[in-house]
Amino acid sequence: MALLLGLAAGCSSPESEEARRPNVLVLLADDQGWGDLGVNGNTAVRTPRLDSLARQGAVFEHFYVQPVCSPTRAELLTGRYHPRGGVHGTSAGAERLDLDEHTIGETFRQAGYATGVFGKWHNGSQYPYHPGARGFDAFYGFTSGHWGHYFGWTLERGAALVEGSGYLPDDLTDRALSFIEAHRDEPFFAYVPYNTPHSPMQVPDRFFDRYAEADLQRDHRYAGRENPTKTRAALAMAENLDQNVGRLLDRLDALDLTRETIVLYFSDNGPNGWRWNANLRGRKGSTDEGGVRVPMIVRWPGQIAPGTERSRIAGAVDLLPTLADLAGIPVGTDTTLDGRSLAPLLRGKDPEWPDRHLFAHWNGEVSVRTPRFRLDHDGRLYDLTEDPQQRTNVADQHPAVAERLRDTVAAWTAEMLPELEQKDRPFPVGHPDGPVTRLPARDGRAHGTIERSNRFPNSSFFRHWTSPQDSITWDVEVVTPGRYRATVYYTMAEGNAGAELALRFRGHSTRRTVTTVHDPPLVGKARDRIPRQESYVKDFRPLDLGTLRLEGGRDPLVLRAPEIPGRAAVDVRWVELRRVEDAGGAGS
Repeated sequence: MALLLGLAAGCSSPESEEARRPNVLVLLADDQGWGDLGVNGNTAVRTPRLDSLARQGAVFEHFYVQPVCSPTRAELLTGRYHPRGGVHGTSAGAERLDLDEHTIGETFRQAGYATGVFGKWHNGSQYPYHPGARGFDAFYGFTSGHWGHYFGWTLERGAALVEGSGYLPDDLTDRALSFIEAHRDEPFFAYVPYNTPHSPMQVPDRFFDRYAEADLQRDHRYAGRENPTKTRAALAMAENLDQNVGRLLDRLDALDLTRETIVLYFSDNGPNGWRWNANLRGRKGSTDEGGVRVPMIVRWPGQIAPGTERSRIAGAVDLLPTLADLAGIPVGTDTTLDGRSLAPLLRGKDPEWPDRHLFAHWNGEVSVRTPRFRLDHDGRLYDLTEDPQQRTNVADQHPAVAERLRDTVAAWTAEMLPELEQKDRPFPVGHPDGPVTRLPARDGRAHGTIERSNRFPNSSFFRHWTSPQDSITWDVEVVTPGRYRATVYYTMAEGNAGAELALRFRGHSTRRTVTTVHDPPLVGKARDRIPRQESYVKDFRPLDLGTLRLEGGRDPLVLRAPEIPGRAAVDVRWVELRRVEDAGGAGS
């Protein structure tokens, strides 16, 4: 990789280049559309810090991600299209990034950087899918696809469960600030994947109230489908994000780290509602422009000229090679990347830049973007230089282009999508790097009368356990055999005390009678700005089930309730397994 640092005045030796190695701060919004920033023409939202950041650095006008969260995050982490890494969904294990993929965290940690993640991971929960096993020294946040409550709720710090403090994006920013402060004298890579404006639509009053009477832009193609209250909440969340970005930038200034830090901001997919988005077609979940075109800003004072605008198409797959190139470090893997370094464009040159294709995929639908055209998933062709809103199919006017791009999509599909069909991955238990394994309801299967609290598995729990014949199972593979302390996080309604829970793996089991009623209220509704689609949450209580011998290998882990003296047994959020001793030659 070329060394930008070596081009700076006064850099004449490897030692000086090493000393000037830049910090990296990657900021990722969740469900923020291209049109959710003032700098992109939104007249209703207040994003002065991000608008200023764009003026201070470079903006990519045509930057593309995937239609939903976890595929985009996988592409940031690897520089490769998400099917290569086995990411084919957003929950129940489909969000996990294959273990043979080399991540951006590993790239920077191998180069001597302190690395940390503060926010929504969404590429695997159990070690070794956990961020602590993917190149990041520090982790604070949650690994699920969304979180059920944004005010002082349970989070992870490393492998431990902790209580959050205040409004979640503010809390994540506080943790990132502490990390930056702690590593101010060494190069750091801080990744802050925020949780907003993803639903549930929760935001403090002081932000929401500013938009209660705001004039929304209602002259857009989807105005008839817009929920104004949801839009107001999303814009309020965007303003909160803007203020938190400002806090991070101010801290860099205070620590005299601004010129030594690359700051990159983007979003993981299009908007999560029908709101103004420059009349681009589609929204989150769509492979059209509105679903995959997002803001992307990068600033590095003294190295990237203020006011730089780039119209070349670029995407999330480009970020790992770009940041490694700017930092002057190797990507650390021989695996072929799908992305290319954008550093020549950021350096203000006008390099030779061959035309390219960028692909979007979700649920088997594939579209492709070239510098001029987009072929959508139905084979319709749009000339985006003349028709950026995708209103006119020009396949008949450009039949050769349409045919060539259909062949290109067919070839990409044939190469990539079979990667997803071969995935059969149990949930690992007892990885040596992970002191505890948590198996959430999201990753389990209910049998009998048991049901999920919501059709979206993320942040859900199991309920309506009324029969001793019912069970909950997790498809697990025990990596390290031994004895494990088993804990179930439960709630129990009044009148149901005395239910017995039994956890079994192969021929070994442990059981306890639940004697303590714990029936807290559902949480979330009072803070929601609109009725949510996701599950509400509760304060689940840990119950020690005792120790369970786990032999090595793959089988279902089964949770049953052999005795249910009341109307129901318990509601279950997750099972936790903590290794207490090795098996000393137990089966594998």
